[in-house]
Amino acid sequence: MCFLVSGCRGLGPPNQPNIGANQGLFVDTETIDSEEWDELMLNLEATIPVYDRINRFATLGQVKKWRELVRQKMPTEGCILEVGCGPGSFAEDVVGTDLVCLDPSTLMLAAAEPRVNACRTERGESLVEFVEGKAEELPFEDNSFDGVCSLFSFRDWYDKRAGLSQVLRVLKPGAKVVIVDPAKMNKLHGFFGWMWMRIWVGAYARIVCKTSDHPWKWLTKTYVHFGTTKDYIRMLEEVGFVQVKGKVIFPGMATIWEAHKPELGKGCCSNC
Repeated sequence: MCFLVSGCRGLGPPNQPNIGANQGLFVDTETIDSEEWDELMLNLEATIPVYDRINRFATLGQVKKWRELVRQKMPTEGCILEVGCGPGSFAEDVVGTDLVCLDPSTLMLAAAEPRVNACRTERGESLVEFVEGKAEELPFEDNSFDGVCSLFSFRDWYDKRAGLSQVLRVLKPGAKVVIVDPAKMNKLHGFFGWMWMRIWVGAYARIVCKTSDHPWKWLTKTYVHFGTTKDYIRMLEEVGFVQVKGKVIFPGMATIWEAHKPELGKGCCSNC
């Protein structure tokens, strides 16, 4: 088992009590307390110089295939939103559609913009719009996007339910969201995933970063309280998505979730 550290995440917490104090790190499968999230952001930004190198190692090279799988599931025209774009590893190869990349980290956006737009310019495509923002407070109008994706960012959203509600709001009726993040089918599967990250990825990160106090320690921390594939299928349905499905993808390291916003007249809320 191994999982990608997303370069930056879709949202940040408002000020609120440390509701996870008794558990030590994170509260549950839905939220991260504000102090922990601030520290998480600093560690994620520290990954930028070796982001792609360690991610390839951590996923045994599978991350490239997972990104391509998401691209194939996105619409081939219109406008796509990526929530938690990191340093642009996914966005640089999105072809044929307009693209908006959102991230709460100015450092991640600064790394992503020249990288991604250089590729777009070379292909003769329109430049990507980069927006600093949070998943719980998406700064876009209702029904704005033909597709939304999030790759290895969802795990670190401050409030996953609130973020999914915002994604539902900004999607056009009938449009799809695709999310890829760590696989955890059950407690046993989760235990092996934790061991993989702590031992295998941790050892390599210590070598690359030349310190035992490396930012990839947060990979393990965020995974501990991340929910199972079924937890987030249920959450997507509860938020209001339809045609929800999730499956663990080869070689058991990640889960891909897909869900649609209801068509007009078939939804359960005013935004559907």
